[in-house]
Amino acid sequence: MIALVRPVPVLMYHSVARRPTAGTRALSVDPRHFAEQLDHLEREGFTTMTLEELRSARREATEIPERPVVLTFDDGYADFHEVVLPLLADHAATATLFVTTGWVADAGRQAAGTPLDRTVSWSQVDECAAAGIEIGAHSHSHAQLDQLGHSALRDELRRSKTLLEDRLGREVPHLAYPYGYSSARVRRAVYDAGYRQAASVANTAARATANPLAVPRLTIKRTTDIGTFARVVRGQHLPRIFWRERTLTAGYSLVRRSRYLATAVRTS
Repeated sequence: MIALVRPVPVLMYHSVARRPTAGTRALSVDPRHFAEQLDHLEREGFTTMTLEELRSARREATEIPERPVVLTFDDGYADFHEVVLPLLADHAATATLFVTTGWVADAGRQAAGTPLDRTVSWSQVDECAAAGIEIGAHSHSHAQLDQLGHSALRDELRRSKTLLEDRLGREVPHLAYPYGYSSARVRRAVYDAGYRQAASVANTAARATANPLAVPRLTIKRTTDIGTFARVVRGQHLPRIFWRERTLTAGYSLVRRSRYLATAVRTS
């Protein structure tokens, strides 16, 4: 065990499917490749943690495994329950699943937004939680939070949290920003809504000094081969591996802020 001083790789997944939809393909992972990645983590002595375990270690200054890694999954696609959950069990691994509550398959009157593929049902969310998977929120309708007005933003954040907590019977203190987009205004609203940790993208490892409301994650996608995966979890050559994504994210954040401000001026 080691003190939480070195950066921790927090990996971001979406769909894990052999035949993904057109909407999920770019950020999907083939099940065979995901199994290979889990094999690599097990063989190299990595220990999976949930985001809550990482937060607790940082907050309480406790020790963590020598080679920690956090696996996170966004959106709540059905393949998490069908494919990912059995593979995690086979490797005695855990993960954090961020659920878009309006996308849940049997959301009923609470349905909102347009899922890009089949999604988990509420009973499957229950089964994931019972299997030791940490459940977090991913907003209610998968909205671009940084483009919403204050009232809509508050509703997106609080509705998803309330629905999950009522279903699970426990606190849900974690959120992942849809599309990875946030801003200082959004992060304040996230904190006010009762979240204590929120995952972004950033494509860098999470340092102990990272803002808990902007925990950086590393994107794992269909084109991530096992050699690249090995370098990512070891923190090797990250600027080189993710240079394109990081450059686009930095530039686009300025565009998005300008867009929100322009909209706010027109509607004020």
